[in-house]
Amino acid sequence: MKRVTVMATLLWLSANTFAASTMTGTISDSMCGSSHGAMTEHGTKMTDEQCTSGCIQHGAKYVFVENGRVFQIANQEFKELAQFAGENVRVTGEVKGDQLTLQRIEAAQK
Repeated sequence: MKRVTVMATLLWLSANTFAASTMTGTISDSMCGSSHGAMTEHGTKMTDEQCTSGCIQHGAKYVFVENGRVFQIANQEFKELAQFAGENVRVTGEVKGDQLTLQRIEAAQK
């Protein structure tokens, strides 16, 4: 009986630990994170989209920001990332700590 209980618990944990989450936030870059304010401080006026795209071109990685929390995007090759750079989006993906593996991305409803 113990074995059945242990197996059931493990199955429940594995199913719930790696379940997909849906969140709303912004696609940003690893250099700027949750704020593109540094670009303004240096006299450069850019949109969040321009800043994110520029940082990516200079070696930064895409990140997802939700309420100030920055998630590293595990699958950087996800095809819609460049399209949504600097924009508010709704994402669905698997979260493990601060890592997010994207499954879906779409424009956030306004």
